[in-house]
Amino acid sequence: MILVFSFDLVILVLGSYAKRMLSSIKYPYIVVLKSGSTWQFNAFGFLLNLVSCIFFTREFVFTPQKNIFLIAGILLIIGLLVYNIIRMRNGHKIFFNRPYLVAALLWIKMPYMEWLFVAFIILALLERQVKFPLEIGFSETQVVFNTLVKKRYSWTELSNVVLKDGLLTIDFFNNHLLQREIEDDLEEEEVSEEEFNAFCRLQLQKNP
Repeated sequence: MILVFSFDLVILVLGSYAKRMLSSIKYPYIVVLKSGSTWQFNAFGFLLNLVSCIFFTREFVFTPQKNIFLIAGILLIIGLLVYNIIRMRNGHKIFFNRPYLVAALLWIKMPYMEWLFVAFIILALLERQVKFPLEIGFSETQVVFNTLVKKRYSWTELSNVVLKDGLLTIDFFNNHLLQREIEDDLEEEEVSEEEFNAFCRLQLQKNP
């Protein structure tokens, strides 16, 4: 149990670090994109943990030597899934990093498919990053996407950047087009779309 919550603390710290990464570097503008639908990830989380519980229960029932650790883990996973269902019904964002970690520890004890331990650990680490709203920092030298592995683009790689009616459009010279809705306001300070667009036009003119 101590290991579960210690690991969860590490995930929270990493998520907080990722969130503050752009704000720690001074960017004149930081745009936060609206999060996409996460129901696929949530459905996958429920299904994966439930299937794991079925395997764990089967192992507990058919093994002569009863493993208390196994049944305790099954009950803990089910409890965490029920907790997520309650939070989801109340309109809160839900995460599966804890049940993923418990399942990972139980897979180590299984006589087959022990390698799933690694898969569940990776899922626990990456889930918050996947569900985290994407931030894009705009400076005079570059545009940075605050993903798990930072994506950096110079202004010379962009043909146009426009923010209009809450919709951000970034047009790349390689014919790639990004078009996403943003959160209500530009982060850090109250600025208008006109100011942001004027800043981007200036950088594009300086870096043709």
